[in-house]
Amino acid sequence: MIDSPSTKRERDFVQQGDTHKSGSQAHKSQSLGDEAKTWLKRDANVFLHQALSTPVMNVLHSADGAYITDFDGNRYLDLHGNGVHNIGYNNKEVASAIIRQLSDELTFVPRRYTSRVTVKFAEKIVGMAPEGLDRILLCPGGSEAIEMAIMLAKHTTGKWKTISFWNQYHGNTFQAATLSGNEHFTTGLGPMVPGAFYVQYPNYYRNPWNINPEETEKIDECYLSEIRTIFKHNPDIAAVVGTTIASTPCIPSSYFWSEVRSICDEHDSFLIFDEIVCGLGRTGKLFACEHYVTPDVLVIGKALGGGILPLAGILTRDEYNTVSDFSIGHFTHEKSPVSTAASMAMLEYMEAHRLVENAKAIGDYLLDGFRQLQQFYPCIGTVQGKGLLICLDLIKDSTSKERHPKLANAILTYGLEHGLSFKIIDTNVITLRPSLIITKEEADFILDTFTAAFQQNNDQIK
Repeated sequence: MIDSPSTKRERDFVQQGDTHKSGSQAHKSQSLGDEAKTWLKRDANVFLHQALSTPVMNVLHSADGAYITDFDGNRYLDLHGNGVHNIGYNNKEVASAIIRQLSDELTFVPRRYTSRVTVKFAEKIVGMAPEGLDRILLCPGGSEAIEMAIMLAKHTTGKWKTISFWNQYHGNTFQAATLSGNEHFTTGLGPMVPGAFYVQYPNYYRNPWNINPEETEKIDECYLSEIRTIFKHNPDIAAVVGTTIASTPCIPSSYFWSEVRSICDEHDSFLIFDEIVCGLGRTGKLFACEHYVTPDVLVIGKALGGGILPLAGILTRDEYNTVSDFSIGHFTHEKSPVSTAASMAMLEYMEAHRLVENAKAIGDYLLDGFRQLQQFYPCIGTVQGKGLLICLDLIKDSTSKERHPKLANAILTYGLEHGLSFKIIDTNVITLRPSLIITKEEADFILDTFTAAFQQNNDQIK
């Protein structure tokens, strides 16, 4: 099916979240109390409006563990979390670590100073990283971390062009937005960062050549051909930048990333993996690249601050510690002792509670459950996932694979009415990113709720 231009814009518009329009419709099915309505109105009156963020759908009263609770007492198992709640909301051990750091009376480190907690955290995460990633640089947020990664690649290689993937999201600063290849984040801004090339990200189910999704290597070669062609005509590519496993999720094969690694090596270019969402245990490995190959730069963020404080950074090779005459990450809060105390507690909590292993075990259990559900409901075109990064692509017809946004929104509405909060990407793809602390009982609740949702919406399915 060929999308109309307006449909294409709509789908690009929601790559990273529900439309504010559809989300509001889902919540309108619930009766919000007067206090919630008051705060919603005040929010709309004071914040600058932007798509994907305003108007907001509801007002939260509290968040704890894997759950969020609104002002009317409705409690939701949050399968979204903006990627920050890997160890759960309001984690007591992270909060205690922050309080201890505040009590130590060291809450900020000025330029050219450091602190024990920051150094210990840096040593800890470097020690846990894939072999060869021996250096770290920190910053407040993911967009800045992407900028640092690209600047390091350009300084090191002496090249300046980039290859990234259409409709991924790497942030909203100019280099990060440029890499994202999404008109929603660049339209109206004039010239973006020059030298950017884009290729398609591997999606086997929806590959544009209509090759059987099982023929992954054949499909990979089609995707890889685009990258090889750009390199052939552009000897000055500094880096290939991609999300290791896309948030939708789309899961590249091992062959794809190993070939991209080889192409980058052949042309003395960096391979940069963005794991701001898919890293820190979400895929059943501490770092998603452990399923594949080791990049030259690994970008981390979101959950890094323990779900409480913002922190991001890059991990890279010792051999690239060659930019001391420049400043690629000159951020005021680069070595925040409070943020790094939170991050240290987050890593220790993940280790103590074996959350990476839990993500794999519960993720496999959910994937198996959803694939069993798929046998009863062909409207679930495909179920994809790795660990606790899972998606269901809802379709109207198995031959055309026409997207089914109406059904997706009906499932979202049912979920919200029955205690599940999640998001839709591409208008029809249900994306699930629960906290890594969820139990088998909560996984059963997820599966039971989705089963009931499809049963109730059987007429739309037909």
